[in-house]
Amino acid sequence: MPLDVAAVRAQFPALESGVAHFDGPGGSQTPRVVADAVAGTLLSSISNRGTVTGSERRAEDTVLGARAAMGDLLGVDPATVIFGRSMTALTMDLARTLARDQGWGRGDEVVVTSLDHDGNIRPWVNAALAAGATVRWAEVDPETGELPLEAVTSVLSARTRVVAVTGAANLIGTRPDVAGIAAAAHEAGALVHLDAVHLAAHDRIDLAATGADLLSCSPYKFFGPHLGVQTGRAELLEQLRPDKLLPSSDAVPERFELGTLPYELLAGSTAAVDFIASLGDGAGRTERLTAAFAAIEEHEDALRRRAEEGLAQVPGLTLHSRAAHRTPTLLFTVDGLDPAGIHRHLATLDVNAPASHFYAWELSHRLGLGAAGGVRIGIAPYTTAEEVDRLVEGVRQVVPPMG
Repeated sequence: MPLDVAAVRAQFPALESGVAHFDGPGGSQTPRVVADAVAGTLLSSISNRGTVTGSERRAEDTVLGARAAMGDLLGVDPATVIFGRSMTALTMDLARTLARDQGWGRGDEVVVTSLDHDGNIRPWVNAALAAGATVRWAEVDPETGELPLEAVTSVLSARTRVVAVTGAANLIGTRPDVAGIAAAAHEAGALVHLDAVHLAAHDRIDLAATGADLLSCSPYKFFGPHLGVQTGRAELLEQLRPDKLLPSSDAVPERFELGTLPYELLAGSTAAVDFIASLGDGAGRTERLTAAFAAIEEHEDALRRRAEEGLAQVPGLTLHSRAAHRTPTLLFTVDGLDPAGIHRHLATLDVNAPASHFYAWELSHRLGLGAAGGVRIGIAPYTTAEEVDRLVEGVRQVVPPMG
């Protein structure tokens, strides 16, 4: 079933302003049902989780409902869904815990990739350095934007403890062969942590199918509120002992969650998953999610091709998003022009397409773009062909005429 873009857009109050939002990779716009869920929870009779009073049960149901929703979205057991302040905070804690519980030391190795957001690099680098372990780099091919499987396998060894890899690069959209990387890592005896922050907005994820042992993502990238989500194989999570308060629950997933959970944000996360599911047909939520992502992918890929074709006609413009398998996320630069200046010009046309390295610090430098990065275009389910054309025309306006 094709995506009804007009119906989708009607759910987003922010779009009524007429601004074209290509800034989704940094955080999507929010549908009304998510905002209503957040506000409704804050205004409801609610207290700490329990089973005695109505307000206690409401808090308990909110938490369990959010775990179930994220479980359906990520293809995992709801009892393995962990909530935290952000993906970065959760990954920092996870890296420290793994390093301590696995006894990392001199001679042990951690593999990170130059394709990744720093949120899936620095936590592992810091944990390795603190333990005296060695960091090995799997390098992106700057000409193609690909992370070849061989780039990872060439730095694996019997001493590799963990491989941290993205499911989709937030800067240029590249989707590496995660299943192949995971299989090779497991053969070497290593664990795999998957950064699914960018991927979760564009594709149906099943943790087992990826081969990863651990996964982190952020609901605000797919229409939800600002918080982080982490999950993993149940037997692995049972083995980990993160720092916690003495009276707090030692059960998984609660042992990983510091302090009282933000019930209103969890309610918003459930609403975000249900919103995505509403875009597809099916008997249950998982089936509807699968159908919805298929429709989303068809819509977004068509607009990605439209944007690529239009931008290819702009003199001096270089598209850095070149991988064979990628999300509808484009990064471009124009010879002689400051990316930030292009960003500012587009803003005068009510086109939001920001310019930066977007915390993909290593990748931006491997591409030769340095700290300035490039202009990033993120296509979302609410993006229209007219908005893509407005973007392309805006870029044409800022490029000086040839000759």
